[in-house]
Amino acid sequence: MSSLVSRPEAAPSDLALAHFSKLLQFETDCWDVHHAITNQRKDFVLLDVRGEALYTAGHIDTAVNLPHSQMNERALQSYPADTLFVVYCAGPHCNATEKAAIKLATLNRPVKKMIGGVTGWIDEGFTLVK
Repeated sequence: MSSLVSRPEAAPSDLALAHFSKLLQFETDCWDVHHAITNQRKDFVLLDVRGEALYTAGHIDTAVNLPHSQMNERALQSYPADTLFVVYCAGPHCNATEKAAIKLATLNRPVKKMIGGVTGWIDEGFTLVK
């Protein structure tokens, strides 16, 4: 008797490779963002897409607050067109990153989601600034 884990059967290796490779084009994680920030290798703009009150209560160092509801061409005009934006929100229970990513992609801006958001950041043992 097979488990719910093994049903359905795992994808063939070539499909798994394509899927997981492609996924990294859309997502990054808290550890990689932290590593880039702390090693002066930050080649992206980190956007906290939550509301101003949550940002003020605590956010990731170097993050810029731009709530997804305020994202438009004018709000981004100071950034070159090829700027990579990494978006984060409260965590896995929040879909503001997806809303922000859709807006950025609609504006033809490169974008990745930082999976885990603030919850993941704290779970990794990293701190927030106020």
